[in-house]
Amino acid sequence: MVYFPTCKINLGLRVLHKRDDGYHELETIFYPLKKPTDALEIIRNPDPNPDNDIIFTTSGLNIAGTLDQNLCIKAYRLLKKDFSELPSIKMHLHKVIPMGAGLGGGSSDGAYTLTLLNKKFNLGLSQNELLSYALQLGSDCPFFILNEPCHATGRGEKMEPIDMTLEEYKIVVIYPDIHVSTSAAFQKLNRTVDYRSSEEDLKTIVQSPVATWKDRLINDFQAPVIEAHPEIGSIIDNLYQQNALYASLTGSGSGVYGIFEKEVTLDVLVKGYMLWVEG
Repeated sequence: MVYFPTCKINLGLRVLHKRDDGYHELETIFYPLKKPTDALEIIRNPDPNPDNDIIFTTSGLNIAGTLDQNLCIKAYRLLKKDFSELPSIKMHLHKVIPMGAGLGGGSSDGAYTLTLLNKKFNLGLSQNELLSYALQLGSDCPFFILNEPCHATGRGEKMEPIDMTLEEYKIVVIYPDIHVSTSAAFQKLNRTVDYRSSEEDLKTIVQSPVATWKDRLINDFQAPVIEAHPEIGSIIDNLYQQNALYASLTGSGSGVYGIFEKEVTLDVLVKGYMLWVEG
């Protein structure tokens, strides 16, 4: 059985304050994209080894970290604790969504692993149960169980689906092959503990015309990330020069996206960067 883990962009991202548990209180709109996608295949291992119940292989982009840190393997282990009947498997991940780009590719892989295992081996988990398992993998993972536009708060795990779509627009995603340290980006944010309640509600902004979003829909990471990596700012400027209605960093970067009218013809944006166009 093969699934195709998707990715997301953030429509606005506010860092409200640092919590007592060490995490930051966030507010954002998660919006799912249909591409790029990874490819995830799981089959029953015909020759199970009692000392190694999962054989994991990869292709495509290189995946950083150890196997024990991989969210696909963590997802299998998480379910195996509660479902001892889960058989030995072979899992292959073809990686297309770049890591450290703010697109949620790793979180998506973990969430899709849960969904695929549930479907393939008839575990009978409800959506709410899958959401609970996904949250144990990471704050962004539950979004990929729902995979629909959501207003997210908390660490990003408290989600409310919202009625909005960008299907009538063209979305361009650019990955400049720059590693952005999320922890370093947080350190550059000098926020107080006060909620910025005077600011316009994100749900209101994204349900208004996209042409009105500029200077209203803000990603708090964008300024410190551009300060550290000015070329990312140049990409955003380039998108606006090519008549983007709205352009922004996604997550803590380094991925950038632009939203255009469908009829707009785009020139080559930035040579040497990975590029996807949706719509």
